[in-house]
Amino acid sequence: MNQNTINAYQRNAILTASPAELTLMLYDGAIKFCNIAIVAIEKKDMEKAHVNLKKAQAIISELRVTLDHKYSVWEDFDRVYDYIYRRLVEGNMSKEIDVIEDALKYIREMRDTWKEVMKKAAGAK
Repeated sequence: MNQNTINAYQRNAILTASPAELTLMLYDGAIKFCNIAIVAIEKKDMEKAHVNLKKAQAIISELRVTLDHKYSVWEDFDRVYDYIYRRLVEGNMSKEIDVIEDALKYIREMRDTWKEVMKKAAGAK
């Protein structure tokens, strides 16, 4: 497959995704960008690490600003997102892999929890 075909497929996947699926895509994107940044740091490519950590930070910011305040758990999510964001910024400034991996651990937990919520919601229909 060429890159144009892949880009068209990805664009179509985003355009046809439900809000729940889009949220899952955001979590997966943040995980991917953190992993790319970690490999870049290991290879001493600090610019690539910076660019990808900024992408992960942008995703966490987006997840945070789109929290639905009508649910009581929004404050808990907000605190976790705030922590993840601060760790990503710290990891970006220090280029310390363990700091980024700490953020990554929480992003994965949030993603896995979201997947469970999606499964339960699908089963409830």
